[in-house]
Amino acid sequence: MDGEESYFDGGLLQLIGWRILGALITTLTLGICFPWACCMIYNWEVKHTVINGRRLMFTGTAMQLFGSWIKWLLLTIITLGIYSFWLNIALIKWKTKHITYAE
Repeated sequence: MDGEESYFDGGLLQLIGWRILGALITTLTLGICFPWACCMIYNWEVKHTVINGRRLMFTGTAMQLFGSWIKWLLLTIITLGIYSFWLNIALIKWKTKHITYAE
């Protein structure tokens, strides 16, 4: 695999469009569809990423993230906010768990 290129081929206007759409969806649903907006943006980011000449694919779903989101919210409430320090790490771990090579 030496010499095979790694790159990202997404564009700025596409990213802006997906983020605006995600913000609108989140706002219009009062935050309930935030996991769906995250998955939509993650899918765009990952499918435009190539590692060692192999394109990546995101396999996570909004329902999977929603379940984790509820668990993380409860842990944050139970620990009086202390768990919130680990939320970003938990989200990165979840996202990474759902990234694979495209066929």
